[in-house]
Amino acid sequence: MPALNVGAPPQSTSDPEARLYRKGRTGAALRFVGHTLMDNRHGLISDARVTSADGHCEREAAKVMLQSASVAKDAHWNEITLGADKSCDAKEFIEACVAMSVVPHVSKNTTGRRSAVPDEIAASAG
Repeated sequence: MPALNVGAPPQSTSDPEARLYRKGRTGAALRFVGHTLMDNRHGLISDARVTSADGHCEREAAKVMLQSASVAKDAHWNEITLGADKSCDAKEFIEACVAMSVVPHVSKNTTGRRSAVPDEIAASAG
């Protein structure tokens, strides 16, 4: 009878890089996470990434995609704005957006803590 390694995290037999991840009210599963950057005016996906699942993957992928969008910015764009849910309410993420001249319209996460979204950004149009 094979020995059970009780303390070891689950590992996929087909893809050992998959990580245990739970999003929302779903059950945890071995997976990767897909991310998209979308132009809200036209509804077109302008960038897409797949990352290993961890607690910071959404913000890290967003920073990479926003940096690419900032480089591609031309005379037709007055500014880049970002609409994101409260998982992006983190001081380092807000600071990174501001450093890239991206206006972060991020939902405030005030559940048991203070939001990292400055009041002037939260009160801005959009």
